[in-house]
Amino acid sequence: MGAVTLTPPLLLDRVRLQQGGRTILEDLSGSFQPGSLTALVGANGTGKTTLLRAIAGLHKLAGGRIEGGGPQRIALLPQGSQLDRGFPISCLDLVTLAAPRLGWFRGATPAQRQLALEALDRVGLAGLEGRSLQALSAGQFQRLLFARTMMQDAPVVLLDEPFTAVDTATAAHLLSVLQDWHAQGRTLIVVLHDMKLVQRHFPRTLLLTGDGHAVWGATAAVAPRLAA
Repeated sequence: MGAVTLTPPLLLDRVRLQQGGRTILEDLSGSFQPGSLTALVGANGTGKTTLLRAIAGLHKLAGGRIEGGGPQRIALLPQGSQLDRGFPISCLDLVTLAAPRLGWFRGATPAQRQLALEALDRVGLAGLEGRSLQALSAGQFQRLLFARTMMQDAPVVLLDEPFTAVDTATAAHLLSVLQDWHAQGRTLIVVLHDMKLVQRHFPRTLLLTGDGHAVWGATAAVAPRLAA
């Protein structure tokens, strides 16, 4: 993935979300500016994953509107535990299938397969392109998901707890990939639990407070609430 063309802001206007018939977020308004890097934080059950899915167009809004989102502009990297690793497919094929406008019934071009190999190399999986998903460690599988996201080449990237359950070296490597995407001008929204990581590397933070509301702004301004 190279530099991206500037795109309109991702706008949230009085967004209300429900889960299981219960309102978990209401009246959320604000915008993610093109090229911004935002940490999405809050206690378990505050709606972080649901908000990511709503931005990606995968969860119906209970109220309000989101502009600038949807599957055509967005790549979503879900929590690894939500994905089935039992499917009989190689690392290279999984990444290649993520290329825009490529599906099961349309073969990949040599150029697309080369891009997939380059993505695998960038995440530290060079030489493992033929390995099956079942044969990967937890850290290798998370690296693979990053390569797959890279292949989508989307201007907006949503990541749900991307550094959970991986070793320190893998987390550092994947953070460098994320910083590459930020340098390319992509809009990044990342669910995190490590507040030190948030304060060191994320200029902006959206904190879901657990009472259906949120605090949104520069991380330095939100920091007192992060430690509460």
